[in-house]
Amino acid sequence: MAENGEEKLIAVARHIAKTLGHTDNAMADDILQIFSNFDGRLREKLSENLTDGDDSLSGVAVLDQTLKSLDRQISRYVTVDHPIWSDSADASTFLDAVDELVAAIREWTPMTADKAVTACLDRAEDLLQQCMFRLEEEFKLLMVRGDVDSFDNAGRGSGAYLDSDDDEDNDGYDDVEIPVAHLVSDYNIIIDALPSGTINDLHEISKRMVAAGYGKECSLAYSLCRRDFLEESLSRLGFSGLQKSKAALRDEDDEIEIDKWIKAINMAVRVFYPSERRLCDRVFGYSSATAAAADLSFMEACRVSSMELLTFANGVAMGSRAPDRLFKILDVYEAVKDLMPEIEVLFSDQYCLFIRNEAIGVWKRLGESIRGIFMELENLIRRDPAKAAVPGGGLHPITRYVMNYLRAACSRPTLEQVFDENVVPPVVLDRSLSPSSPLAVQMAWIMEVLESNLEAKSKIYRDPALSSVFMMNNGRYIVKKVKDDELGSLLGDDWVRKHTAKVRQYHVNYQRSSWNKILNALKLDNNNSSPNVASKAMKEKLKLFNSQFEEICRTQSTWAIFDEQLKEELKHSVGTALLPAYRSFLGRFHSIQDISKYAEKHVKFDVEDVEAQIDGLFQATAVSGSGRK
Repeated sequence: MAENGEEKLIAVARHIAKTLGHTDNAMADDILQIFSNFDGRLREKLSENLTDGDDSLSGVAVLDQTLKSLDRQISRYVTVDHPIWSDSADASTFLDAVDELVAAIREWTPMTADKAVTACLDRAEDLLQQCMFRLEEEFKLLMVRGDVDSFDNAGRGSGAYLDSDDDEDNDGYDDVEIPVAHLVSDYNIIIDALPSGTINDLHEISKRMVAAGYGKECSLAYSLCRRDFLEESLSRLGFSGLQKSKAALRDEDDEIEIDKWIKAINMAVRVFYPSERRLCDRVFGYSSATAAAADLSFMEACRVSSMELLTFANGVAMGSRAPDRLFKILDVYEAVKDLMPEIEVLFSDQYCLFIRNEAIGVWKRLGESIRGIFMELENLIRRDPAKAAVPGGGLHPITRYVMNYLRAACSRPTLEQVFDENVVPPVVLDRSLSPSSPLAVQMAWIMEVLESNLEAKSKIYRDPALSSVFMMNNGRYIVKKVKDDELGSLLGDDWVRKHTAKVRQYHVNYQRSSWNKILNALKLDNNNSSPNVASKAMKEKLKLFNSQFEEICRTQSTWAIFDEQLKEELKHSVGTALLPAYRSFLGRFHSIQDISKYAEKHVKFDVEDVEAQIDGLFQATAVSGSGRK
């Protein structure tokens, strides 16, 4: 019965179509269109009947009538001055007409050898182009008019949101404000920048445009709207784009600008771009046929903002290599390094590969800049002139600067990774030490350069004892800064022991050049001289001791020892050597009868006085200039 009913329906359709075909070709074409939409089998059977029963409707004529019918339907939509998608029924009908037009072109394209068919297909292509232009307009309008509800927070409770400066409804094509994102406290979020219904509509449009060969045009329409969203969102976070970043670089990489950049690139790579990738895939679909359009759209949407962010970082890398820029560059380096896994995934397709490669290049150039800063530090130390001596043999400013600088630098774990990337480490002057990493090699080299510079500066002092005090002060400071610090872990225990021994040697040199001549004056002669000769010799020795001891104490009281423990060690060693010798000398002096009764006249210092004088040594301030100790 079903087959019988179908035959009757087909017979009625044939009759109506044939009758109208003889009287009103346009109406007959509409009937054919209606029945064809109802059941695809009717097109073939009706066409066969009209061809068999009436030669006036050939195969080309059927195509011609189909195109005329589609032209009338499509023209009603492509010329209207209001959005087609303001009415879902109109949108559905328009898409159906586009589908049929594409199907007709695809069906008849193999028959282009027939000139009549070619002529019809040319008309069909023109009509299709009009459809694509209108679909592109509708696509743009849906993009900019998509209301933004909120972030779809994958991590719960981030407090992130989107907003728009335009809350008024507008069904026309007037410019509207782009919704933008604001800073969040949690990067574990995804932005749904468009409502689900709008995304579905966009998907239906993109599917038709890609199938018709207008994928690039669709991608361009998408990327223009989304590019504005991304750039405005980054601007709201404080990053004002390439022109502002260039100004910041001229202003020696103002820390505030770098902080803004770090926040912006983290939001971009961890929130904006993944959300954009997700939106692209939802709009264009996940099929292989639309993958290229999705990738192209994503690249074009992100290209400008991502390159501006990377250009800022590259400007930091290519700027001055003054040592005080190290920590700013490290901040930028760490930001790029931490984001590289996300960048590798996000920009892995053929269109985005250049963005990923640029990020890798910027990362490497930042590392090169950091290593170059340490080379510049070496040069600054070498060039630091040996002009005026530091008063009292105290700490030289360059020692304090370099040691505090290296301690701060080595507190950044990233620094070791930067040097591990360097293939050729610098050569170490001291071959007896074997640092365990490229960074340790670099640190040991800088320490060698610093020591050489200090030794040159120590030669400014005319007094060898003061020269030894200067080296002792600076050497002790260096060892103290290295021990119990990451710098000490890098240089190793052997390095610390070796330089501690150097400080002890400076101590020995100081005592030898400063106090040995006094100790020589107190040496007792064991010859059997006459009492008069012995008395005269003892008085001469005591007189020499008094003058030398007084001069040394007066001079060395103005010298400086920065480390209290070292100061006490020096005083103790001087007292240990001098006091027993002086006590023995006084005992011998008092035992001589000719001078014992005049002892008070000759003895200027008793043992307690000598001890008090020794305790008054090294009273000057050991730190030259200002800055951290």
